[in-house]
Amino acid sequence: MLDQILNSPYHASIEATFVLVILIALEAVLSADNAIALAAIAQGLEDGEQRRRALNLGLVVAYILRMTLILTATWVVQYWQFELLGAAYLLWLVFQYFTDYAGEDNEHHGPRFTSFWQAIPIIAVTDLAFSLDSVTTAIAISQETWLVLAGGTIGVITLRFMAGLFIRWLDEYVHLEDAGYVTVGFVGLRLLLRAIQPDLVPPEWVMITLIALVFAWGFSQRTAETSLENIQTEVEVQENEDTKARQPEEV
Repeated sequence: MLDQILNSPYHASIEATFVLVILIALEAVLSADNAIALAAIAQGLEDGEQRRRALNLGLVVAYILRMTLILTATWVVQYWQFELLGAAYLLWLVFQYFTDYAGEDNEHHGPRFTSFWQAIPIIAVTDLAFSLDSVTTAIAISQETWLVLAGGTIGVITLRFMAGLFIRWLDEYVHLEDAGYVTVGFVGLRLLLRAIQPDLVPPEWVMITLIALVFAWGFSQRTAETSLENIQTEVEVQENEDTKARQPEEV
């Protein structure tokens, strides 16, 4: 059956569709750590509307940079210095986060911005650093540039929605931001190994497993405020139901 499909006149279109599905799935899986990093960066803005605008504009710039990277990928992969720069940048973000404390609880925090425009280049450059890893993987799967471009386009769209979700979840889960920066460290180390010792680079399934385990820890505990809000909501709902139940008796 498989031989008939591969030898059929529609083989090229079937193969292209199959590869595109793989690229989209790969982008979705590998975008989780990227999305939480971008969400944490956007958290550096106090206003929620500014966070959304920063993500939108930052990812527009990131999309242009990512498409440029894909179109020049065959040239970029010849120079390990690009991956070294990407690794250094991501590891710097992780170092800055875990060594900087703020707030009454003396908690870690990501970069803080006094201006909306300060966040946009950081978001774009961070996505570009992550793209050095994902684009290299994508071109290893397919040499068809249009397929990689299509997968990258859908990946950026997926990334925007995921980052929006993570912005909300960062306020709801105690360990999620820490978990996100740990996974950023994984990607930075992977890029570093790829630049200096490619033979030691772990396979994709190892990275995905590690990221999944860290995210499981990140979602393991809700914040006390979120738990209290849920309890208050349940109490209010119960009080409303009790009030409605008493109304016929009073009449």
